Amino acid sequence: MEINKEMITLIIGVSGATIVLVAFLMNQLNKWTNDNIKYDFLNFLGSLLLVIYALLLGSVPFLVLNTIWGGFSLIDVIKKLV
Repeated sequence: MEINKEMITLIIGVSGATIVLVAFLMNQLNKWTNDNIKYDFLNFLGSLLLVIYALLLGSVPFLVLNTIWGGFSLIDVIKKLV
């Protein structure tokens, strides 16, 4: 099986979306609160992958959404580490 650019793009997008959804589900199931560093870190990591995905697709709205989402998540992670 040959891995091409489209496959890599798909893997990046699906991975990012999965990571964000795991954080969301953990919050909805009351396993993590919005103040949990795991929640913020997974939101940052997933958003970072989705930013890369948006760049590869050339999707400006998706790029803006995930840049803002990831930026706020990163700020929360840094605040918790300091």
